[in-house]
Amino acid sequence: MAKMTGGQAIVRTLVNHGVDTIFGLPGVQLDNTFDALYEAKNQLRTIHTRHEQGAAYMALGYAQASGKIGACIVGPGPGLLNAGAALCTAYGSNVPVICIAGQIPSNQIGLGLGATHEIIDQSSAMRGVVKWVGRADQPSDTPAVLHEAFSQMLGTRQLPVIFEMAPDIMGKTEDVSLMDVEDYDAAPEPDETALEEAAKLLGDAENPMIFVGSGVFGAEAELQRLAELLEAPVIMSRTGRGALTDRHYLAQNMITGQGLWETADVALVIGTRFSSPGLAWGREGDVKLIRIDIDPAQAKLPREADITAITSAKKAMPVLLEKIEPRNKKRESRKSELNAAKADTIAKLEGLNPQFGFGKVIRDALPEDGVLVTDVTQMATYMQNWMPVYQPRTLITPGYQATLGYGYPTALGAKVALPEKKVVCIAGDGGFMFNVQELSSAVAHNIDVTCIVFADKAYGNVKRFQKEGYGGRHIAVDLHNPEFAKMAETYGMTGIYADGPDALAAALKETMDTPGPALIEVPIGEVPNTWALIKRPSSAGNKS
Repeated sequence: MAKMTGGQAIVRTLVNHGVDTIFGLPGVQLDNTFDALYEAKNQLRTIHTRHEQGAAYMALGYAQASGKIGACIVGPGPGLLNAGAALCTAYGSNVPVICIAGQIPSNQIGLGLGATHEIIDQSSAMRGVVKWVGRADQPSDTPAVLHEAFSQMLGTRQLPVIFEMAPDIMGKTEDVSLMDVEDYDAAPEPDETALEEAAKLLGDAENPMIFVGSGVFGAEAELQRLAELLEAPVIMSRTGRGALTDRHYLAQNMITGQGLWETADVALVIGTRFSSPGLAWGREGDVKLIRIDIDPAQAKLPREADITAITSAKKAMPVLLEKIEPRNKKRESRKSELNAAKADTIAKLEGLNPQFGFGKVIRDALPEDGVLVTDVTQMATYMQNWMPVYQPRTLITPGYQATLGYGYPTALGAKVALPEKKVVCIAGDGGFMFNVQELSSAVAHNIDVTCIVFADKAYGNVKRFQKEGYGGRHIAVDLHNPEFAKMAETYGMTGIYADGPDALAAALKETMDTPGPALIEVPIGEVPNTWALIKRPSSAGNKS
């Protein structure tokens, strides 16, 4: 037990839990905690940003790229609301992010007196955005409340959490006992009976398929072994890309998966929502469904499985392998068939230009362990489906939340987490302007990310939908832009204008060979529709 302020208790608890970087903005409600961060600057790096959304996205990118905890600190009320877009994206992508949030003075909480940044019942306002919200009302409460925060964040399905403290409590001094760090993994032990039944079903299957998302990370070797035993194609979601290297004939994307689904008899679904196949691909009564998921509620969606095992992939996969090996039927290699299916999809995608030309340049420029972070843009849709991915956590996307403005600050966080790796971000001009201010943060902290801004002077996806679905009645989609490359230079970074794939290749070589942040502006016109190759979900009227 030692004397410390509430702010010191927060910081020391974070350090004890292995948090080594925190992204945030100072403010009067956070002064005492930022003073504690100053005291701990040799243990916990503080990276200040220009906007709370940027801070939270950087924490998200840090966690997505590394698999470690991402941390941010923001003021109450509007500051926390600003961070909300990133926190809900972390929720949608199953990413462990802890947000330290300020509050108004403790004696005014809930009274509606008009305190600066007051939200009536701030905690309740955020409970639909994150998994858990808690508040420490005394410095001595801090270790226990933060222990619960980490338990909620890491115990089963990894999701973001919020910890609150009032400014007067951050500054109050009292005796505080820090708690020992524990292993928060509370994933249930595998259900042997369920996995036995799954092994029998898979072992007898004629055309099994495996679907994975980011929930399979940590069990990649077991996944490959299982897929090879079953000769089962592995269909990876956007967030699961790289779980099996794209060099493997069993590694397939969702577009190819739609065709393979037509002859499947058993599907093993591991750590993914299974939304598109479950909602839009049909054949509900023809394909036996096996789910391995850490979240019992999620495992029931979008429909009940025939067999369900509630546990982590890391715990389940070794057991499933052990049970399948002795009862798996003899199988002929599907290498020729599946290589042909993959090639057919790739040929269709590579017929889309200029996307293919630009995409190939980016893939060629990135090392195999390099990280590509995508914002929400037409080039991102293309890259998420076409780009070969060789390692987990090297294609980073906003998942189903599809939050504009995600790409650039998330890429900065990824680079902070992985300073030895090359990190490239792609964004459209619309989304990039949501967090353009973080160019300043990149320069201030010398975060070596190359951002490619594809500029079509429009919200291109929306403009396409208006053209194709509403007779070209365009409204609120055309944009007035700055000269992005010149603007980057005014922040003190390299800015390059690159017109066409060859120019982009030269620009990428220059920026990736030269340390420091950079922006490449690429003019682009209307492009072919990647969505035409992707079945829309049933909410769009397609249930076949």
